[in-house]
Parts: sequence; structure tokens; C-alpha cells
Amino acid sequence: MWQLNLPLYDFRIKTQNNKTYIWDSQRKKFVLCTPEEWVRQNFIRYLIEEKKYPAGYIAIEQQLNLNGMNKRCDAVIYNEQAEALVIVELKAPSVKITQQTFDQAAVYNSKLKVSYLIISNGLTHYCCWVDSIHSKYIFHQEIPDYTTL
Repeated sequence: MWQLNLPLYDFRIKTQNNKTYIWDSQRKKFVLCTPEEWVRQNFIRYLIEEKKYPAGYIAIEQQLNLNGMNKRCDAVIYNEQAEALVIVELKAPSVKITQQTFDQAAVYNSKLKVSYLIISNGLTHYCCWVDSIHSKYIFHQEIPDYTTL
């Protein structure tokens, strides 16, 4: 698998018809293990195990309808009141994080109105607080624990 800038985790992996699948504990099924999926599985485990994000508050591939088009956030994290709190946008390790990546998350946020955006390619991680009053982002040095959001 791909080396990431995250702790090492054990996963259930299987090969079928020359394709590798990884068990997604959030969706309760095996999914094709693409480079982006590898990042998603590792990053979600990082949020749950290291940053104490409640697994039950994380929605994977959250579908949104934006101007009549169906879009999917890689992950959305909710609070106890089922209000969207964080959009997580993930890319494959080979994909450079650019302004376009942040723009993609911002488009999703036009619908969800979250307080935080997290963007990662498994190697580089960004977290920012969305200052909607002044229309700017305040970047954090690290991903905050769930209790500090």
C-alpha cells in the first residue's frame, strides 16, 4: 500500500478478480482500495483513534444536491445535534493539494455551512476554521481533537 504521513493501522484487505478491496468500517462493506480510498480509510481511522471523533458522527461520501447536480463529500462530521460541523476532502497521495481542492470544499460548504474544512492527500493535511462573517479561512497548525471543535 501507499506510505502516508499518518499512524500505521491494520485493515482487513482482500483480493478478488485481481483487485484489492479494503473493509470500510463506517459503511460496513468492502470497497475497492484505490489510492484515494486508502487515504480515506487511514484518515478516518486517524480522526477516530487519535483525535477522538465519534465514529457514529462521521458520514462517508455524503451526497449533496448543488444546483440540481448530485455531489459527494468524502466525509462529513456531525455534532450531537446532527448538525454538519466539518467537511473532509481527501485526495490520493499523488494529487497535489491546490486552491482548486479548497474551492471544491468551499462549494460543498455553500450547502452545508460547516465551521471547519479538513483537506488531506495523506501526506499533507490542512485544517481551517471557516470565518463566514469575514469570508476567510483561519488555518490551524494541526487537526483539532473533536472536543475542541
